[in-house]
Amino acid sequence: MDRRSFMRAAFRIVNSMVVVPAFRLKLGWVISNPLAGKVMVLGIRGRKTGRVRYTPVSFAQIGSFIYCYQGRETKGRWYLNILKNPDVEVMLPRGPRLAGHAELVAGEEERAAAIRQILINSGLNRGMYGFDPRTASEDVLRERTAGLPVVRIAQLDKASS
Repeated sequence: MDRRSFMRAAFRIVNSMVVVPAFRLKLGWVISNPLAGKVMVLGIRGRKTGRVRYTPVSFAQIGSFIYCYQGRETKGRWYLNILKNPDVEVMLPRGPRLAGHAELVAGEEERAAAIRQILINSGLNRGMYGFDPRTASEDVLRERTAGLPVVRIAQLDKASS
């Protein structure tokens, strides 16, 4: 097993045994912090199985929308599932579970603003693409994040807790 595969497997174990249970117990605020970054958990229906799976992702809340993105270093099953089944459950670090509807951000201005805020919110990982999103120019931001899809989630209502 190469290092990347090992890290993915380790993250899956930590996510399923620590992160998702913490959010279910309404302790997401412990996981989502300035060091680890802002994290939420999405409940997404699988495109093949139809079963709801839960996955933690970095996020930013801008206005009434919640944004997340598909990074370069991940396989993105959650992202492919959202494209097929855009109705999602959202567990934010604090507050009730929400129902939401996800869609791919098409406009470059909105995509750039959202990804900048997501990266700023990413705690110690904020420089993962080789720049500081707090101070980088628009050109640097767009060049280094080109091709990274951003998902916008519109909050529909409270989901069952």
